Amino acid sequence: MSTKQYVKNQIPVVLLHLSGMLALAVFLLVNGNPLQSVLFILFVWLTVSAVYLIFVYRMRKRHLNRLLELTEQLEEKYLIPEVMTVPEQADEQVFYQILKMAEKSMLEQTGKIQRERKEYKEYIEQWIHEVKTPITAMKLLCENNRFSFTKDLLAELEHVNQYTEQALYYARSEHTEKDYCIREVKLTDVIHQAIADNKYLLRQCNMVIQIETEINDVEQSENKQTGLKEDGDRECTVYTDDKWVRFILNQMIGNAVKYRARKPTLHFSVIKTNDAVALAVKDNGTGIPQSDLPRIFEKGFTGQNGRTEKSSTGMGLYLCKRLCDKLGIGLTACSQGRGTTMLLTFRMNDFIIGVRS
Repeated sequence: MSTKQYVKNQIPVVLLHLSGMLALAVFLLVNGNPLQSVLFILFVWLTVSAVYLIFVYRMRKRHLNRLLELTEQLEEKYLIPEVMTVPEQADEQVFYQILKMAEKSMLEQTGKIQRERKEYKEYIEQWIHEVKTPITAMKLLCENNRFSFTKDLLAELEHVNQYTEQALYYARSEHTEKDYCIREVKLTDVIHQAIADNKYLLRQCNMVIQIETEINDVEQSENKQTGLKEDGDRECTVYTDDKWVRFILNQMIGNAVKYRARKPTLHFSVIKTNDAVALAVKDNGTGIPQSDLPRIFEKGFTGQNGRTEKSSTGMGLYLCKRLCDKLGIGLTACSQGRGTTMLLTFRMNDFIIGVRS
């Protein structure tokens, strides 16, 4: 509460007291009271009034500051009537009732919107599951009836499947914890599965695929000293959800195909350190302008390349980042001129490191 505003609001009260003091002084002087006695009475009146106004100001300010602190601590500000005490003054009780009515209306509207969003989400998920059936049937028909155009048709079906998967994962991204299945996963297996999901797209553009794994020199020397046998697959395992990671890789492969060079290559490398496993997905495509890099994970951002490629939606990398945050995976992008490198970092806590050792 502002001191200046409080004083301004108390001007009518101060004027009323001054008028009363003036009337009393005139009455006492007319009736022959000494001037000193009149001045003493006026001084006492003025002192009591000033002390009262200051006391009320301090009490009101403390009360209102407490309400502001409670409101700031709430995530849903409209729930303030639930934590504040019922006021004693009549005018404050009116405002309290107004807040209660506003809270009730807000809760009703919030509940209505949540129900509508839930129904819409369920409809989208059901529609996606239904549309997957004809997509799978068309794939089987094309694979069983080979013609000159079937490869192109299968590649386009993979495009359609990617977009349906994108819509499904977007609908589920708000509550990914309900669909978690964290287990030990071999990154090389996930990479091969993602490649298989996009095999016709990759064949259509003659994409060259390279996969390699690396182990840091420190761990190699430690294994040699302890006599442990190195197992490449063993060193490339992480604890995560393979389905969600495969979706992330599918989006990156789709971008590599969409923004490919004349002789496209896609390089997967898994690098193991003492406390993390990093998966780098590198292509030699058109790359990302430096001015666009800070915003590529924003929802709906397409950038310069997206304006050239009309089919860009700006949702793929946004979903990748959102899912990585949910799974605790670090996601960064690097591009200098030509080509783009997307880096997925899987952190290992002390418990996992202890079990493996």
